[in-house]
Order: sequence, then C-alpha cells, then structure tokens
Amino acid sequence: MIYNIIQYPDSRLKQKASIVKDFKAVQDIIDNMFETHYAQNHCAALAATQLDMPNPPHITVIDFSEKQDQPLCLVNGKITQDSGLIRTKEGCMSVLGIYKAVKRAEKISVESFDRHGKVQNFEADGFLAKCIQHELDHLDGKIYLDHLSNLQRKLADQELQRIWSKA
Repeated sequence: MIYNIIQYPDSRLKQKASIVKDFKAVQDIIDNMFETHYAQNHCAALAATQLDMPNPPHITVIDFSEKQDQPLCLVNGKITQDSGLIRTKEGCMSVLGIYKAVKRAEKISVESFDRHGKVQNFEADGFLAKCIQHELDHLDGKIYLDHLSNLQRKLADQELQRIWSKA
C-alpha cells in the first residue's frame, strides 16, 4: 500500500513519532513505507510522520542507491554523537519544489533497531548522515525549513506561495 505523503504546511508534520515497542506490529507499516518510498521520483528517505497514517511510529526508511537495492530501516533511531559541521542544500518530499542550505553534523554515530528489533550501531557521514538527520528531525516533528533563520524561512514561505499559486 502506498501512503499519501503529507505536504507542508500541514500541521501533522509537527507531530512526534511514537516509540516502537512491538516490532511484529510494524512490519506491514515498514513494507508500505518502502513501497511508498520506491514509488516516488528522487526520494532518498521517508519518515513515518510524513505519511498519512494515525499515530505514526518512530520509523524511517532510507535507500538512495541507484538500483534501490540497499534498504535501511531505522526504528527508534537516535544520534548518540556528532562532529563537524557542513552546510548543504536539502529538499523534502513534504516540501516539494524548493531546496535550501541547512547546517548539519558532518559525521554522526547512530543507535537504532532494525525492522526486527535487532540493535544497530553505526557511524555515518556524507549524504547518509544528512539523510538520517533530516529524517530523525521529521520524527521529532521538525522539517528542514525549521533550521533556517527567520528571514530565510520567510523567503522560503514566499517562494512556496509562488509555486503553489502556479499549480
């Protein structure tokens, strides 16, 4: 099943995800999240809070491989350590049409569970680190525009208004 992706400025994008305790209960959700992810063009990752579902669980799915054959699922993921700082442009499946530069940690250490409840601890840098930070923000009720200054945010909102008025 393909979920509808919630679009900014929908207030549901501010909701926080629920911690997963029953891993068997979320298997269909994870399958549907990957199906939704792979059905999109140029989608690197999705968080459950971006999707039209009640009480979204703390799950993100990631796969930006060319052949879409390197799925990564983070359940109850968190960043335990970060270092460095980079500023790169980001886009979002919930904020279509604009890309803005956001500051993120250059390297992160991640602790999470896989889809079956097995502990995963790993380090990430580059695009994967940026994806994980972006998706974990979603699960905390934040979007990448929340990292912009007030002026940058106002300009981004104006840009989105122009895009929406043409649609």
